[in-house]
Amino acid sequence: MFADRWEAGERLGLAVSEVAGDDAIVLGIPRGGVEVAAAVSESIGAPLDVVVPRKVGAPGNPELGLGAVAEGVEVLDHRLIELLGVGEAYLRAEIGAQREEIRRRTALYRGLRPPVAIQGKTVVVVDDGVATGGTAVAALRWARANGGGRVILAVPVAPPEAVRRLRDEADEVVALMTPEPFQAVGQWYGRFSQITDEQVIALLAGRGEA
Repeated sequence: MFADRWEAGERLGLAVSEVAGDDAIVLGIPRGGVEVAAAVSESIGAPLDVVVPRKVGAPGNPELGLGAVAEGVEVLDHRLIELLGVGEAYLRAEIGAQREEIRRRTALYRGLRPPVAIQGKTVVVVDDGVATGGTAVAALRWARANGGGRVILAVPVAPPEAVRRLRDEADEVVALMTPEPFQAVGQWYGRFSQITDEQVIALLAGRGEA
């Protein structure tokens, strides 16, 4: 188990340092992933920024993901969409709403700071853990579409099946723990409290742990 996200990030940073090289950029997935990413960034001495993917929720059940989106990226589970009989009108409306939330959060978290340039760099996408991997896929594809040279996914914990699937999306996947059975990311942390927008802003500004 990890004591908290910061400790997980410190341990993850040691593993990432072995594969990332000297030109890495660390991108945290909000909210919890940003604290892990901040510790990774500090550990390997790499710039820190944010990438904001969002889950596309099912009708009446927003926690059930029909896929995920990031800026300019759309990853949909067409089999599940067909199985649930989700109409195109709902899908477009939900995707539009999530894209608007991505714009809002990105502007909020960065403030007046420009995005870190990732073109040709090794991009390390960090979250506090992976369950299904939908939002991680969207983040990885965003990094690649925006010119990332090598794209690495780094997480403290993920189920083995998700790691296998994510290896098709990333040049490398670094996962410290791949337990089975796997129920939820939070079960592998001693402290797994919610991270606020204000804490994300502070972390990206380099003001320490959340």
